[in-house]
Amino acid sequence: MQQYLEVGKVVAVHGVMGEVRVQPWADSPDFLCQFKTLYVDQNHWPIQVERARVHKNMVIFKFEGVTDVPSGMALRNAILYIDRADAKLPEGSFFIADLMGLEVRSAATGDVIGTLADVRDLPAHKIYIVKTPEREMMIPAVPQFIAETNIEGGYIRVNLMEGL
Repeated sequence: MQQYLEVGKVVAVHGVMGEVRVQPWADSPDFLCQFKTLYVDQNHWPIQVERARVHKNMVIFKFEGVTDVPSGMALRNAILYIDRADAKLPEGSFFIADLMGLEVRSAATGDVIGTLADVRDLPAHKIYIVKTPEREMMIPAVPQFIAETNIEGGYIRVNLMEGL
């Protein structure tokens, strides 16, 4: 499992005090507000969060040492990461990075259907994109279809509808 997980991208400076707007890549922008340290780009250099707030589905961060527009602009397009050890997920929640590549099996028969290739976040719910030898399948990530998610075991069991 990856230690550092992508959580968002700095898209702009917000105001004149060096605050930056971050497009969150989490289920909720509020999730990012809980972290005191984020990590920048693939080198994962740490940056301390002075404060964070949600504004119009974006997260406004004030980082230590970023005090003006030019220093905020230096962070533009930077990818932000969290350390997995700092994250507290509710029971039954998973990081998408942990789901990718899991074997997808039929809950009824145990047969392998394919592997999880992508997760799309639609307004109603997430959709799992499962790559089979013949095609790609889209399976709603809701309890009626997802019988079990076992990251340690490396599989997801799904209930398939007739014709799916």
